[in-house]
Amino acid sequence: MAEKTPWYAIQSPEIGEAFQKFYQACKTKGALDGKTKELLMLALACAFRCPHCTDDHIRGALDAGASKQEVAETLLIAAVEGAGTQLYWAKDLFEKHLGA
Repeated sequence: MAEKTPWYAIQSPEIGEAFQKFYQACKTKGALDGKTKELLMLALACAFRCPHCTDDHIRGALDAGASKQEVAETLLIAAVEGAGTQLYWAKDLFEKHLGA
């Protein structure tokens, strides 16, 4: 099944197509294997709270050989990192306005 052209490549062909090439280059063989790349992309998609990307990268990770446990651990790592980031952001604002 041919992949349809994304909306952004239709609306801005030059930049949209360049983005698509960059995205595909990131998914090709390199220092990291495909499963690792998909798990990284999954963690980032989860942290950025993109449901479409999270779904896509769960499927991609499974297709690349990730286990259910690896997917679960990746989602948990993304969640804990997101929580830690939120806590330090809140701490900085708390101290700015209320002191230590």
